[in-house]
Amino acid sequence: LPQARAGIISTVEVLKVMEAFVNEPNYTVWSDLSCNLGILSTLLSHTDFYEDIQVFVRDVFSPIGERLGWDPKPGEGHLDALLRGLVLGKLGKAGHKATLEEARRRFKEHVEGKHILSADLRSPVYVTVLKHGDGSTLDTMLKLHKQADMQEEKNRIERVLGAISQPELIQKVLTFALSEEVRPQDTVSVIGGVAGGSKQGRKAAWKFVRDNWEELYNRYQGGFLISRLIKV
Repeated sequence: LPQARAGIISTVEVLKVMEAFVNEPNYTVWSDLSCNLGILSTLLSHTDFYEDIQVFVRDVFSPIGERLGWDPKPGEGHLDALLRGLVLGKLGKAGHKATLEEARRRFKEHVEGKHILSADLRSPVYVTVLKHGDGSTLDTMLKLHKQADMQEEKNRIERVLGAISQPELIQKVLTFALSEEVRPQDTVSVIGGVAGGSKQGRKAAWKFVRDNWEELYNRYQGGFLISRLIKV
């Protein structure tokens, strides 16, 4: 993909190569494909081709998603669990209907305490329901954040909040980033998640950083976190 981004080879050729990996079982390969498709999706978010790339993601990832399913299989390893989370998250964000419906069902049971999500499924489920959710979904997620006993779970939620799509809810997430609910060292993760979540999020996060630059700069005093914030 770097060659395609540099204009050396056609992006269409890259996508054809990606299609050849539909039966690939290796996590590292899918992680690389996911990362490159994410970059491509970001580049196309300002064009008429954005929806087309979502269709492509659904087509490429659905066969492996169907093979893996939602639940662990006997004898599978750690990489299979990682792959399941990666694939379901990718399908859910891209609006794959069956994945979205199942994520919403499992999220509801998780929130109600009927069936708690395993750690490896939480991020993909959270991302999916937020991406296609509303104010009620965001409020529920913020409630889960407040109730979380472990910092690991709080961080997991903070990283995915930026998946929300509506402008007014994006602003709510950005305000939350600077609140006392979020540790100062984790604020960057929330803002970064918004910046990477959508075209609207990217613009809103950039404006938010400019509007709150003095507070952010004073908070991090030119350290590595301010560099990371600018990078995202």
